[in-house]
This record gives sequence, structure tokens and C-alpha cells, in this order.
Amino acid sequence: MTTLRAPIRGPASLVVRTVAVSDPGPLLGLLPEASPLAWIRRGEGLVGWGRAASFRTRGSGRFGHAERWWRELVGTAVVRDEVGLPGCGPVAFGSFAFDDGDASSVLVLPDVVVGHRADRWWVTTVGVQGALPPGAALQRSTPFRRPDPVAFADGALSGAEWELVVAEAVSRIADGKLDKVVLARDLVAESPMPVDPRWPLARLAERYPRCWTFSVDGLLGATPELLVRLERGLVTSRVLAGTIRRTGDHAHDLALAASLAHSSKDLEEHEYAVSSVAGALTPHCSSMNVPETPFVLDLANVMHLATDVTGVAADSSSSLTLAAALHPTAAVCGTPTDEAAALISEIEGLDRGRYAGPVGWIDASGDGEWGIALRCAEIDPRDPARLRLFAGCGIVAGSDPEAELAESVAKLVPMRDALTS
Repeated sequence: MTTLRAPIRGPASLVVRTVAVSDPGPLLGLLPEASPLAWIRRGEGLVGWGRAASFRTRGSGRFGHAERWWRELVGTAVVRDEVGLPGCGPVAFGSFAFDDGDASSVLVLPDVVVGHRADRWWVTTVGVQGALPPGAALQRSTPFRRPDPVAFADGALSGAEWELVVAEAVSRIADGKLDKVVLARDLVAESPMPVDPRWPLARLAERYPRCWTFSVDGLLGATPELLVRLERGLVTSRVLAGTIRRTGDHAHDLALAASLAHSSKDLEEHEYAVSSVAGALTPHCSSMNVPETPFVLDLANVMHLATDVTGVAADSSSSLTLAAALHPTAAVCGTPTDEAAALISEIEGLDRGRYAGPVGWIDASGDGEWGIALRCAEIDPRDPARLRLFAGCGIVAGSDPEAELAESVAKLVPMRDALTS
């Protein structure tokens, strides 16, 4: 389903202008409370607001349908880009469902996008039906509202019930039915008033600068995992699998990092994830670099085994096409994919919706960045004072249900803290 602010017809359907501006201050500080759009890392990235056009779709053809809509839309646009960086000109923010079920996926072309990269800032404005876009007067937005107090409750399963699900998954793996499955947990958060999404976004961006902080159509969070970036022919994917909790004791955490780097269970899980990404990217790349050993990515709450896979694009695939080719990776589903997806559907007890699906942005050239909506929250569209929080854990033969529950608790910490502090 396509929604437009005004009917779009003719060769001059959209008029898009990108101009350089001086430093407007932190990007998140420009966002309105209603429907903010964001993709931020280390203070750089894109924010947007308004809705010049949008497209909703669902089912197995969701990526292809969205791609065709985007190409047709920007193919008739009149674009004046005075900056010329990836993320300039028309940019759509997107969020896609995890599976082929009934959950909707969306691309949104904002009225205004503000970008920051290195020492450059720009503003893109969009006009419809051939009209000149309005001027963008960048101002600090209204103060962010803290959602206080917030009450948390179990979601689909209690912690004890989820441990039983993990034990069942380990049993299936031991039977040889699959090698790995990623199981999710959810929590429910409720506040007396509608939640201002900018409050948790600002705290996530501040506390987890190495993650990509995102907000698209009511889905918000911070992911350390880059599903794929396409920038002028260079393809990059950051693969994460294998996790250990931080303790806050520096010496102890150094020892834990060393143990993570040598853990057979975590290295096995990581190898599955890297292999799935490399295999999916190979048909689209003329050359690839897949490091033999992972590094330890150190975050405020956990440490991950991480591998950066890079390649040179060999075809005209867009960043969204590459995201579709990669999804779902072993890091969010399991191995083999079909068997893991079937087990998730059977025992997990969750409607994943857009949790663990691709989230990010695409520009008119097809360049863009797509992450995985992990460790996120989704605002209930029927009750904006209620959110569902999600986190996932990779289960392999050596997984211990109690340890996996503790890991899930650690992965829920960022969003819980962002809402309450």
C-alpha cells in the first residue's frame, strides 16, 4: 500500500533539494516528538521528519515490492544536490518484517532530512506534485519528555518459561535437526503517558556510540550489527555472534574478553554467522575479504565476537537488494535457515513482526546502510504509552538455558535504562 501527501503524476512528481548548512548542533535535538526518523552513530548520520511519501508492503515479496516503488519514485524526481555525499538527495528510511507473515514493512520518504558526515552538514527538503519544497528553518525542538514512571512486565514468556524453550532448542540441536537457532525474549513497558521516543533515542546514542541508533515508524533501538552498507561500490557487513556479559571490573572484563575469544561454543556460533553472510554476498561481489578470526567488540553492557566482511560490488544491486539477500542471517535466525525459522515459529511464542528484521535507509543511487533491529523497542500503535522490548540469543549445542537467560537480561539493559534514566 502506497501513501502520498498528494497525488504524484508526471515527470516532475518530486522536487528534491539538498544544500549544505553550518553545524546545527546534535542531530537528535532537531527531531519533533511525532514520528521521528533517525539513523545515528557517533553523532553522524541522518534524521528526518514529515512524510512526503511512504510505501507499505508485506509477505515474501516485500523487499522487491519496496525496491520497485523506490526506483519508480526517484526515477521521476527532479533532484538538485549541492553536496553529493551518500545520503544526500532523496532518502527513504525503512523497516522490514522478519518473516513472510502478516507484519507490514515500510519505506518512508520524509519532508526534511538533515545529515552529518565528518565536517559537513546538509539539509534535504522534498516537494510533491512539482511544487518547490519549503525552506528548512532548523531549530532546536521541544524538550524531550522522560517517560516516568515506567513499569515492566513479562512479555510472551516468563524467564523460567523461556529457559524451558531454550532447553527444547538445545535438545533439537542435539538430535541433529539443526546447528543453531536464535530465540528472542520480550518485555512489556508501560508509562502513564505516551512515550516521547526522543528520550530513549538520545540516551542510547550517548551510551552506545559504537552502535547504530535508529527510529523508523515506531521501532527504535540501537544495534551493534550492521547487516550491510553499500557506498560507491564498497560492500561492508559487521557480523556479531558470541556474547559475554560485562561485570564492570576492568581486570575481570579483560579476562572475560580473552575467554570469549577462545570459547569453542561462541566461536562455533560466530562461524555459522560469518559463513552465512559471506555465502549470501558472494554472488554480488567480485572480490571479498573475510577475516579468519573475529575481534572482540566491547560495548557498555556486553562484549561480542565480531567480524567485518567487506567486498567490491560486482552488479547493480542496491543496498536494499543486498539486505534482502542477506536476511535472515544465522545471527538472527540460525542454521540451516529453513529449519531454524520453523523451530522459531514452533517454540518461541512471539510474533516477531519487525523485530530482527532489517532497518536503515537507502538513497536514490541505491547506496545506504541497513542494520538488524536487535535490542529494540516497538511503540504500540494502538497505545503509545506501551512498548514491547526485544532481545535475542543464539542457541547452539553447548548453550546453557540459565546462562542464555542471563545473556538476554543483559541485552535488554540498554533499552530498559534508556527508558528509566
